[in-house]
Amino acid sequence: MADYKKTLNLTDTSFPMRGDLAKREPLWVTAWQGEKLYEQIRETCQGRPRFVLHDGPPYANGDIHLGHAVNKILKDIIIRSKTLAGFDAPYVPGWDCHGLPIEHQIEKLHGKHIADDKVRALCRAFAGEQVERQKKDFIRLGILGEWGNPYLTMDFRTEADEIRSLGKILEKGYLYQGLKPVNWCLDCGSALAEAEVEHEDKNSPAIDVAFEVHPNHADKLARAFGLTHLRGPAFAVIWTTTPWTLPANEAVSIHPEFDYELIDTPKGALILVRELAAACLARYGFDAAQCTVVGTAKGAALDLVLLKHPFQPRDVSLICGRHVTLEAGTGLVHTAPAHGTDDYQIGRVYGLPVNNPVGDDGRFLANTPPLSVSELAGKTVWEANPLVLQELEACGRLLKSERITHSYPHCWRHKTPIIFRATTQWFIGMDHKDHEDAATLRRIAERAVDETQFFPAWGRARLEAMMKTRPDWCVSRQRNWGVPIPFFLHKETDALHPRTMQLIEEVAQRVEQSGIEAWFSLDARELLGDEAGDYRQMTDTLDVWFDSGVTHSSVLRGSHNEQLTYPADLYLEGSDQHRGWFQSSLLTGCAIDGRAPYKALLTHGFVVDGKGVKMSKSAFNGVAPQKISNTLGADILRLWTAATDYSGELSISDEILKRVVESYRRIRNTLRFLLANTSDFDTAKDLLPPAQWLEIDRYALAMTRQLQAQCAADYGKYEFHRVMQSLQTFCSEDLGGFYLDILKDRLYTTAADSTARRSAQSALWHITQTFVKLMAPILAFTAEEVWQVFGATGQSIMLETWQSLPQLADEAALLDKWAKIRIYRAEVTRALEELRVAGSIGSSLQAEVTIHADGGKYALLDSLGDDLRFVLICSQTRLVRGAEDKLECAALPHAKCERCWHVRDDVGADPEHPEICGRCVTNLYGEGEPRACA
Repeated sequence: MADYKKTLNLTDTSFPMRGDLAKREPLWVTAWQGEKLYEQIRETCQGRPRFVLHDGPPYANGDIHLGHAVNKILKDIIIRSKTLAGFDAPYVPGWDCHGLPIEHQIEKLHGKHIADDKVRALCRAFAGEQVERQKKDFIRLGILGEWGNPYLTMDFRTEADEIRSLGKILEKGYLYQGLKPVNWCLDCGSALAEAEVEHEDKNSPAIDVAFEVHPNHADKLARAFGLTHLRGPAFAVIWTTTPWTLPANEAVSIHPEFDYELIDTPKGALILVRELAAACLARYGFDAAQCTVVGTAKGAALDLVLLKHPFQPRDVSLICGRHVTLEAGTGLVHTAPAHGTDDYQIGRVYGLPVNNPVGDDGRFLANTPPLSVSELAGKTVWEANPLVLQELEACGRLLKSERITHSYPHCWRHKTPIIFRATTQWFIGMDHKDHEDAATLRRIAERAVDETQFFPAWGRARLEAMMKTRPDWCVSRQRNWGVPIPFFLHKETDALHPRTMQLIEEVAQRVEQSGIEAWFSLDARELLGDEAGDYRQMTDTLDVWFDSGVTHSSVLRGSHNEQLTYPADLYLEGSDQHRGWFQSSLLTGCAIDGRAPYKALLTHGFVVDGKGVKMSKSAFNGVAPQKISNTLGADILRLWTAATDYSGELSISDEILKRVVESYRRIRNTLRFLLANTSDFDTAKDLLPPAQWLEIDRYALAMTRQLQAQCAADYGKYEFHRVMQSLQTFCSEDLGGFYLDILKDRLYTTAADSTARRSAQSALWHITQTFVKLMAPILAFTAEEVWQVFGATGQSIMLETWQSLPQLADEAALLDKWAKIRIYRAEVTRALEELRVAGSIGSSLQAEVTIHADGGKYALLDSLGDDLRFVLICSQTRLVRGAEDKLECAALPHAKCERCWHVRDDVGADPEHPEICGRCVTNLYGEGEPRACA
């Protein structure tokens, strides 16, 4: 018996079945760096349309986590896809290097009592070490970029340009110094940005406090409630969870349009908002029979009614404010302008003093008036809470006290509760104007949001809402490690030096030469001469969100302006950056240039575990990207990132990663088939024009063009999970479940250089070219591996563009025709499977299929001629014209060909080759079987 297997075209490939990614990927990384691949790409892309994605800088502290990996992989997918789409898409990675977290690390490592200049030197060195650690991990993920020259916010030039940006904002009139409440962390000893605050549960004392109406205003109150007089004392009742702020109380706020009731109770006449009155009275332990509503009034009628402070010898007033809500409490709000943003704003309307008795350390100042029960001076705000309750109890003004758990702002670094306290800080004013007739910064920002494209679209509403309500931005910090606010203030008036703009540039030039230390070591006489004695040199630093927020100026138009352009086409960060970098960049861009520094914003969600719990160290549910790269390979992590809809939460677990690995294996197996079956294909002599192809091969080309168009469109919309869906469907259904399944017989059994086989290989060559390029942005390492096996140039796939596919005049008709054929084929496949399950046949090649059809279906199937049996993967087909649409499948009684495995009546017809069929005889020893190209 002859070994006919050797006569089959069973070509092989050096592309292995197993990817062994974890071991082999680092070799690719080394090769890319050695070959200077990123520089090659930049040279190749010169002259193309520019696409700029500006990198939001991660903070240079600690190893990267999975959130970092997702962020950088998404950016790399975009950069690679834009490059393959024909753009010049540089990528300059950056790092945020200043700020408290690094300073805090230095304190932990070296102690607190270190000279300021030494702290800055240690911080700079520490940040540099962290950048190198993170950079190594990002490169391992296959991220291509300007790694040899990234931007760092601590680069001398970047620090200098940040100072210049501050000067431009000052010059435009948006920067001012003011005494107002800010988020204050007692552990940091500094003001916090809104983005540095997170809300966690806190257990606090919730108290109801009675403010007595001043006797001199009793008649005014009575008239407001439609009464001739009051029968006894009346009280405005407030509810608060911060008793320690009562020493700073300056008013009680009511809503002008709410209905307030004056209710006689055993504790006197109480003023409460109508909607909450019943709940309040029940909370105070009063029966309904004990309480009588004696009058009702709108809040506006109570405006400026005088009250007595519950434990201090001074008067405060009822005032009207629309910040009052009906969500909880009494409908009357304790108002301390030094300790709340709403309080401060309404206080400005009424001219209330900003009385802040609390120091930077969270302790009451020495001049704080004492309570009758105890001194407040020197006590922390938390120690003051029980003392204030004792005082209210002693005064008879405490109606109710209980402990509640509620959401409260915490420092995101220390995880400790913060306070609101008024301090003198520098602010960028949301409602300030460039000049009298100009729009406010808030209005400019709202317009800029409206002109920005959002991915996903819901990001617009989120940022719009923030712009409508956000307070002025406190940009000053009381730290060492940061870019200084280089102002000289008059010692008596606190006024800026009249030459401030000139001085800013002189300082910036010094910083550009030797970094921020140039300011902190500066002798004021060098710049001010004899005036130096009249001015004090500021030591405050800028909020780190300002650092990164002005990189559109310091990087896009500064240190890397040769590669990058302004404005950026895209900013891409996590959803928390609507209140962080997206917002700080927006505000500084609008203040400096009157527009957003980006054309579009892309937001991705947070990484959660398989149960939907956000990953964190404290929850012990984190998965290190380094571990995934070192065990499964970075391409698996990239595939998971791309296949997940990043617009929501990104779930990951061992089980999810197993499914990703299986998806990767299916793709890799498909690639191996394509490479093996084109390994003996020389495009220079074997590539046929589509006019000489079999129709099914032209259909495969049409499907491939359709795939490329869909994937290119989805890449353009940044919908990478749809790209992966298309690629996986193409692999499993269009190729594996249809085209390649049909193609195997022709590839293996026809003559090696026959038109039938070269037609198939020509189609496979275009399919492989297209598919590998489409997957290259996602499976970066695997695509490069395939390209080195398949590509004729020996160069990186990233020096290519999307495949230019041959045009087909009948493409639309082909797609329509074969879509119908595939439906009919699926019916036959099901029928053959039923026959196999019943034991009548072992494989579909042992069957005969008879199809009864009429009209369009008959004409469609008849057009395939003898190729119908190859499409249906059976050994014999009969097409019968008839009105009845019927399908019959039966086992064939003939022998099986030992070469092609078809069951035919001509097996052994040639006595010289008794084990094979007639078509194999002609394919091996004759002119080859005819296959219709039309």
